[in-house]
Amino acid sequence: MDAGLTTITEKDIEKHRATAQSLVTRIIVLEDDGGRSATALAGTGRRFVSTVSTGGARRTREVELGKTIAALRPGDQLLSIPQHTLLFRARRGLEVSLAIGDVFAQASDLESLQARNLHAPLQGEDAARYKKLLSASAYVAAFAFASYLLQLVDGESEPVNDTVEPDFLFDTQQDALKSMVSGLDRAIAGAKDEQEMTARARAFAREAIEGLLARKGRFDGLGAFEDAHIRLDADDFTLDGFDVTPGQKRKPLSMTFKKPEDIVGNQIAKYQAMRLAKMIMAYDFDRQMNPFVELGGFLFTFIGDGAPGTGKTMLIQMTAGLINDYCQVAGYPFHYENFGVDQISSYQGKSGQNCRQFVNNIINPRAIGFGTIDDIDQVAAKRSDDRASAGQHEITGVLMAAFAGAETVVRGNCSFGMFSNYPENVDDALRQRAGARWLVDGPQTRDDYIDIFVLLAGKNHKIPLGDHALLQNQAIQKAVSVAYKEHAKPQEEGLRKVYDRFLDRFGEPKTMADVGTYLHMIREAEPRFTGRAIKNVTDAIKMRAMDFDLPDEWFEAPDAFMRKPYDEKKAMIEDLRGPFSMDMVMQEINRYADSEFRYSDRSDDTAVSKIVRDAKLRERAIGEIEALKAKGLWG
Repeated sequence: MDAGLTTITEKDIEKHRATAQSLVTRIIVLEDDGGRSATALAGTGRRFVSTVSTGGARRTREVELGKTIAALRPGDQLLSIPQHTLLFRARRGLEVSLAIGDVFAQASDLESLQARNLHAPLQGEDAARYKKLLSASAYVAAFAFASYLLQLVDGESEPVNDTVEPDFLFDTQQDALKSMVSGLDRAIAGAKDEQEMTARARAFAREAIEGLLARKGRFDGLGAFEDAHIRLDADDFTLDGFDVTPGQKRKPLSMTFKKPEDIVGNQIAKYQAMRLAKMIMAYDFDRQMNPFVELGGFLFTFIGDGAPGTGKTMLIQMTAGLINDYCQVAGYPFHYENFGVDQISSYQGKSGQNCRQFVNNIINPRAIGFGTIDDIDQVAAKRSDDRASAGQHEITGVLMAAFAGAETVVRGNCSFGMFSNYPENVDDALRQRAGARWLVDGPQTRDDYIDIFVLLAGKNHKIPLGDHALLQNQAIQKAVSVAYKEHAKPQEEGLRKVYDRFLDRFGEPKTMADVGTYLHMIREAEPRFTGRAIKNVTDAIKMRAMDFDLPDEWFEAPDAFMRKPYDEKKAMIEDLRGPFSMDMVMQEINRYADSEFRYSDRSDDTAVSKIVRDAKLRERAIGEIEALKAKGLWG
């Protein structure tokens, strides 16, 4: 199956309406009841389960899903809105599932085998393959139905944990869907109100998906569906192979947004965040690609470091707020999510699953995504840290694979930001997967401190401002220009020594060979400066070649830029692009290398402090032992 977008028309869905209607009206199923009573225990809505084994006994059961839903309010002939919604979603889900089964048949050999089987029964290997593909299509239909319910049935009640998976049948698509309808009917029967009915339906869908994924290895021929990307805009339904989506519509983003003018200092980080917000909006949903990825300069991952209280959280709020505002103008779905320590689990493997789900939520190609990992040093552990939990090590592995693994695909619809007060405690390989380094050092100059105090103090006073041009120092273009020029020479002492040696031997760099020599000398002084570091530096240089601010008017209306065809957007961006200079190259090398030396120095300082502290404690302990011996109390 084509890994790109697969669309299903309403005509393809509507042709299955009669079948879907019959499935929710009345079906007869043969199933194993597992010893469950047909009558609910009084006041509980649950069934008695016999302790006596009934072996493989199976019995027929008449299932009328529509009547089961209506029985929730026996005194009313009309369905309530939640009842009607569940019944409609169940029928619609069955139609969609059968249509998806047709897509699977077309992508595999099943359709041709079905046509041949109509003329004459298949024999031998063809018959065996036909049976396998028929079972696989039944599995796909069941998975699609469970996914549809999970995504389209909203529920805000307490989670339900006493539902059971259906008695799966995989002979044909209709058999599979009959077993799913029967399982849904069992799950909601006896619910005390609409809220519980909806919660039980969602719980059934989750249970069914888990059961289906556990059985996935039994089926041959599913490869045609693994990379499928199916989107039904009319229902806001997405199916990406067998990846499980979060399962509920995204609510409006609720967080305190900050404007760029609310942040004092951090000029380069603020500037790059503002540019990232506009870059990400160049993403083309039809092509599923961003021109900035093709042209160079897109920021897929970055790490922001700085002391506590320097503005990392405000930077997150500003970036998410800008992207959210642009998405509202364009009418694009936007998903922001933070991965934190609360998602580290004590169950083996669960932390990795939580992290993988977080990544999948953000990289969903049908939405604009921004994901953050705050306090990354606490969430993901160094691989050499034997004191860290297994969950922290799992998260490190998942993030490394997601950010620069063999299967990583950068489309340009999302970005991940890692933030830390102590980046030296982050695993070296994970930290180097951050394509950009944002030094979040907060206000630095006298003007910065005046500006931030005036902003935070508010206007409930009559104290004069004094001799100061308020916020003039925060003018972004001027502040960024000054900040970049500061990196014409290294800031860290270790890198400054390398730079001075380079100038003494070769003079000012003028050629690509000079740049390569400088990089090699940095590598000799700092082993962490690897080939991946060079890639990050070159990506940063390409980003500087895109060192232009996309015009604000492009984002004031969706048709001005964001809704234009991919090739037009690419051409508009190319018109603004200029060549990078040697000054830009040296500034970006020094910016990146400064961060590596800074992390290394901090790590060394921490190790030295620990050794000094241990030595002091040892001397103190020896003194106390000698005192005890002198008093005859030792031993």
